[in-house]
Order: sequence, then structure tokens, then C-alpha cells
Amino acid sequence: MRYKILLPTDFSKNSLHAIKYALELYKNDNCDFYILNVFYATGNIAESLTHLEPGSELHEMAKIESENGLKNIVDRLKTQGYKNKKHQFKTVSTFNNPLEAIKNIVEKKDIEMIVMGTKGITNSKLLAYGNTAIYVMEKVRNCPVIVVPEKAKQHLPKEIVFPTSYKTHYKRRELNYLIDIAKKCEAKIAVLHILEEENLDENQKEKQQMLKEIFEGVNYSFHELGNNSIESAINIFIESRDSDMVAFINKKHTFFGSILRQPLVKEMGFNSKVPILVMHDLRN
Repeated sequence: MRYKILLPTDFSKNSLHAIKYALELYKNDNCDFYILNVFYATGNIAESLTHLEPGSELHEMAKIESENGLKNIVDRLKTQGYKNKKHQFKTVSTFNNPLEAIKNIVEKKDIEMIVMGTKGITNSKLLAYGNTAIYVMEKVRNCPVIVVPEKAKQHLPKEIVFPTSYKTHYKRRELNYLIDIAKKCEAKIAVLHILEEENLDENQKEKQQMLKEIFEGVNYSFHELGNNSIESAINIFIESRDSDMVAFINKKHTFFGSILRQPLVKEMGFNSKVPILVMHDLRN
């Protein structure tokens, strides 16, 4: 099997860190890595898309800068020792809105995973995630994404935290990406339930049993935390166990679906330390 992995970059330090994380994560796999840069000729994306046409001087200058930047990334990786014979790099430079460009290449190239940084060149200290990262987590629903903070360690995850309310129906194919990474890295899946009531009801017990069946064949364990908000509980759990990744399924109209909304995302302390794997409800 040959994986197709999309690596968006704006040439920031964070995006390069995410690229290196992807190379480490898939080091034993045959992969085509599509390194994507979305360029625009002015500081305002909307203005660029509205007023600058292909063939114009500004457009061509931005295009050359983009292509040179991509070449420099590949050259830099090779000089730093990233010469895995199982890996092929393909660079893509395009003039577009970043979200639309990512959607287009995911569809056109049948991309199986997106790996990107949390923030780009702007790197605001007031925000946990840049707009592009949030839009990709929310809107690119036909492909999972791993979002890698700049401070995330480069080593493979040994424990992946999977928060759940036990209130929604999971399908095996929705969790295949999590299972694949757990097997690839020989990582344990720590299923975390933040208690709202003292005991699980029958519906929640049924959902827990479903997860046991889905996770059969991988190392997993069940955990509970109470008397905390969602973000605090996840943060406490990750810090206390030195976990390496957190995984969510972005289900619309559900309790945990709100985890990806900007106000909550900004409050979650773990964002600066561990990568996030976002999968999607295939029924949406």
C-alpha cells in the first residue's frame, strides 16, 4: 500500500515542523508526500483572488516565489538527512483560497491524510490555532487531519487519548485512521470519558461495548475523570500521563463536536504540546 499524504505549508517554522513530524510518523511506509503552498500576491487573500489574474506581473512573481520556496523545502529536508527511499515528494503551487486549494487536492489526488501546523507565519500568541487549521479541521470532511503544534515532540506517539461521551454511534471505518496510527506506532489508545453522571446509562454502556469491539486487536484502556470541564479534563489527563496525541471524531450536532469550535479550542492548554488527530463522522 502507498499512502498519499498532504502537507500544506506557508514556509513557516511550524509548517516545517509538521512536515518533519509526518515524515517520522510514516517512516516505515511507502508514501507520496504532496507539499502544497497556496500563494497570493498581496497580503489580502480576498483582494488577490478578486483583482490578480494569472499572467499578471504580480501573479507571476508570487508564483515563482512559491515554487522556489517549495524547492527549498525539499532541498532542506534532503540536506538534513531525510532521504527515505520509501518516500517521494511532489510539490504543488497554486493560486487560491487555502481551504479551497486543500479541498481540491484532497479530491483530485485521493489524499488519505493531511498533516499541517497549528499556525502559520502570523503565529499569534493569542490564538491556539490559525484560521486555516480550524477551517481544515471543521470543513474538510472527506479526509482526516493531524494538526501539529510547534512545540510537539517529533517522536512517535506511545499513547493516544480518545475522549468520548459514549453518547454517539461510532462506526469502525470512522476510527480506522486512529487504529492504523496506533498499530503503526505500537501506541496505546486511552479512551477518556468525562463524567456527567455517576454511572453510565444503558445506551452509554452499549457504546462502550461497541468501542471494545472496534478496538479489538490494539492496545487500549478505559478511563474516567469527573468534576472538570471538557478542556480541563483532557488537559489534566494528558499532562498527568505525558500522552503524545489526542484524537477526536468531529460529529456535527453532538456534545464533543463543539470541541473544535474556536472559543473552546483557544482554551485548551494541551494544544501547544501534542498533535491532534481529527476524524469525521462519515454520515455528514
